[in-house]
Amino acid sequence: MLYTEILNDNKDFLALYKKGRYAASKYSVIYVRPNGRPFNRLGITAGKKVGNAVCRNRAKRLIRLAYRNCEVKLPVGMDIVIVARSAICEIKSQEYCGYMEKYGAADINRMFRSFDSSKKRV
Repeated sequence: MLYTEILNDNKDFLALYKKGRYAASKYSVIYVRPNGRPFNRLGITAGKKVGNAVCRNRAKRLIRLAYRNCEVKLPVGMDIVIVARSAICEIKSQEYCGYMEKYGAADINRMFRSFDSSKKRV
């Protein structure tokens, strides 16, 4: 991934869940928060409700692929956590990639701009 490092510290995940903005869909929930760094950090989670280990790993692979495809459309300098939902196991990879390019990237950009606008008001 070009502008992305892996987010794997538990306190960062918890801070994102508490203080970040989110967009929910049928397939996943996307949490976003600015990190003040010159690169993005991506975290992917898939809980036991998604399915067995095969389903969870497939879900994480799909999310990673979709993120990689739309990475250049995203702003730089934020933490992103994508939580898989159980519906992601029943779809093809192209369907989720299309969702991420059309709606996911737009949601992330909108949420990132809302953080910038909230800073200007203060």
